[in-house]
Amino acid sequence: MVSSDKPRRAARVLVVEDEAEIAALVAYQLTREGYRVETVANGTAALDALRRERPDLVVLDRMLPEVSGDEVLQVIRSDPATLTIPVLVLTARREQQDRIAGLELGADDYLTKPFSPRELVLRVDAILRRAHGERKRGAGGGRILRVGPLRVDVAAHIVTLDGEELNLTPTEFRLLRTLMERRGRTQTRRQLLTEAWQIDSAVADRIRTRTVDMHVRRLRGKMGAAGEWIETVRGFGYRFQESAGNQPRRAGQSSS
Repeated sequence: MVSSDKPRRAARVLVVEDEAEIAALVAYQLTREGYRVETVANGTAALDALRRERPDLVVLDRMLPEVSGDEVLQVIRSDPATLTIPVLVLTARREQQDRIAGLELGADDYLTKPFSPRELVLRVDAILRRAHGERKRGAGGGRILRVGPLRVDVAAHIVTLDGEELNLTPTEFRLLRTLMERRGRTQTRRQLLTEAWQIDSAVADRIRTRTVDMHVRRLRGKMGAAGEWIETVRGFGYRFQESAGNQPRRAGQSSS
C-alpha cells in the first residue's frame, strides 16, 4: 500500500447486509485494505448506526428485514445530516431495471451479487476518491467555478449560493459541476450519465432517461431560483445557461 492512500483508507464504512457470510466477506476485504468497518444486519440497526456516528461510506443491501435497503437509502438522502454520504448498493437482482432503481433512489454506484471481492474494494476506493474530491490534488488552491452568486469548489466538493452552503449528494455535485464546466453547451442525458454517474457509455445507452431527469429536478429544487439556470433542451437534454432573463432573486428580495 502506497503512503498516499493512507488518509483515504482510514475512512469508516458502514456495511448493511443481512446475510452473515456476505457481511463477513465484505468486512474482511475492506478491513484488510485499512478501512474501519462496522456491520449491521437490518435497516433499523442501520438507521441507529447512522445516527450514532456518521460513516464515510455505506455499503447497502437492498433486500433487508424490518426496514428495506431502499427505505434506508431514502432516509439517507432526505436527512441533511446524511444526504452527502456516498452509498454503494448491493443487490441480488441482476435485471437492468432493478439495478437502475438503486441509482434513481440516490445511490452512487451498485454492485450485483455474486461479486468479486477485488471489484468491491476498487469500487469503494473510486467512490471515496470522487466524494472527497481528491483533496490532495486540490491542496494549495483548487479550481473554483463561479456563476453569479453560485460558487463551486471543485476540489473541496463545496457548493455555495449567496454564501450559504448547499447540501448536495455526490451525484448532484457531479451533475452540477459537469453542467457548469460545459456552460452554454447542451448535454445529452447519455453524456450526463457517463460524466456525472461515471457509467460506461454502453451501459448509459440502456438506462432510462428518468434517472437523469429526477436528479435534475432534485438539484433544481435545492438551488431555488438559481435552478432556472439549468435549462431543459427538449428532445436532447440539459444546458446550464445564465442569462439576464433568468437571474435568481436573492433571499428577501421582492418579486414585484
